[in-house]
Amino acid sequence: MSRKKYILIFFVIILLCLSLVSYSNTTIGRVLRFGPANANDYLEFPYHEISTTSTYFKFGEANLENIVKSRFYDVTYGNNQKVGDLDQFLEDTDTTSFIVIYKDNIIYEKYYNNYNRESIVTSFSISKSFTSALIGIAIDEGYIKSVYDPITDYLPELKKRDPRFSNIKIIDLLHMSSGVSYKEPPDDIYTYFAPDLRKLALEKTQVVEDPGNSFLYNNYNPLFLGMIIERSTGKTVSEYLEEKIWKPIGMEFDGSWSIDANDFEKMESGINCRAIDFAKFGRLYLRKGNWNGKQIISTGWSVASTAPYGPENNEYYPNIPIFKEYPGYYSLMWWGIRRDDKNYDFYAAGNHGQYIYVSPEKNLIIVRNGISYGKGMESEDMSWWPIIFYQFANQFPSE
Repeated sequence: MSRKKYILIFFVIILLCLSLVSYSNTTIGRVLRFGPANANDYLEFPYHEISTTSTYFKFGEANLENIVKSRFYDVTYGNNQKVGDLDQFLEDTDTTSFIVIYKDNIIYEKYYNNYNRESIVTSFSISKSFTSALIGIAIDEGYIKSVYDPITDYLPELKKRDPRFSNIKIIDLLHMSSGVSYKEPPDDIYTYFAPDLRKLALEKTQVVEDPGNSFLYNNYNPLFLGMIIERSTGKTVSEYLEEKIWKPIGMEFDGSWSIDANDFEKMESGINCRAIDFAKFGRLYLRKGNWNGKQIISTGWSVASTAPYGPENNEYYPNIPIFKEYPGYYSLMWWGIRRDDKNYDFYAAGNHGQYIYVSPEKNLIIVRNGISYGKGMESEDMSWWPIIFYQFANQFPSE
């Protein structure tokens, strides 16, 4: 047999092996089958449905499009680049949905790159902020005793494997300071594609430092929180979200939460809905957990979740721009930027530039979804979107 035929047979065998692996229910198989994380992943993963009610909340409307465009025009990012024409900027940066709400009125709502108002967008890590809300509600309802409970009270398997897990409290998971090892790669791949996320978190995680010492963005933390919600409430995370948030605040559309191959929510990334309903979640926190007179989340929890957090340890946050060059922080699975000693903006953020940005002082909500962050919108360890939103909000009067 000629050398060329040997090579051809070799490559055919390799392709067949890859094909077989891609259809296997393994992490590598799912990586090959689904490909890199993208805005259409809601079409790939199975999901739990999240139903809404027949009546939904509707924002008011005010025709302030020209004012919005003019206030964004001179906003700068990156190497002193200007936003300029807003429509062109949003189209060029792979934006799909862009909504600005001021004093409960939609003053700008547009869709780009073949998306429309009914297009489904994927939350990516915005789901972490929803998870934080559900933990707060579970505490309010007595399912969870305290945010200072050791996680091993709910996940005793961890203590049997390593007694140091009993030092980790629920609040350490929320602050992203659990002391659990996390490296990118491979942990970002495991926590996104593993077919059994419960097993992954319970059996493969390692404690490498004392909790509370340093911030490390870690996708194992929301997996632990999801299991705590399941075990304490006796419900799936999706059921609890539907019952406690989705229906009570009148989401306009049904949503879904992507799951692994074992019926567990992708806690780090998987809520799928329409942009306008993300805005309602922002409104819930803008109003400190109150929805038209009904307290959905306790005021104390909603404030604690978003308020500035920074231990006296100067080495707590990593040396990246959002913490060092801007007055940024990370609270209970919400990011934030201080304005002054009393005021701050906060935001939920997800991969590829998904944002729910809230400025309480300005009575402002901004939602941005996208296929990617957009060209020029990322530099090393930095996304410019929150800085753009912050500058835009600066031009509104304080409440």
